[in-house]
Amino acid sequence: MPHKRAHLVLPDDLLAEVDTLVGPRGRSAFLTEVIRDAVNRRRLLQILSHPEPVLKDENYPEFRDGSEAWVRRLRDQEIRLEREKLGNWVGDGEQ
Repeated sequence: MPHKRAHLVLPDDLLAEVDTLVGPRGRSAFLTEVIRDAVNRRRLLQILSHPEPVLKDENYPEFRDGSEAWVRRLRDQEIRLEREKLGNWVGDGEQ
């Protein structure tokens, strides 16, 4: 990934704390990670604050009975497949 230099002005105490954590040779990587996290967090907050839902019901028919029912179906299917492969001793005995 291409890089560009950026001149940053930081308070002395903050730079000293960064150096304590990662050393003077680790500043760029540390600041890249922190800035990337902050950008991702702000993008997520923008998405979540939008009034339009991100997931639309019509795009996920498997959730028509609710997510709990979907998870239960997945777990039941997994137990059934394990029992077919390994026999009835698989699972917790519930079903």
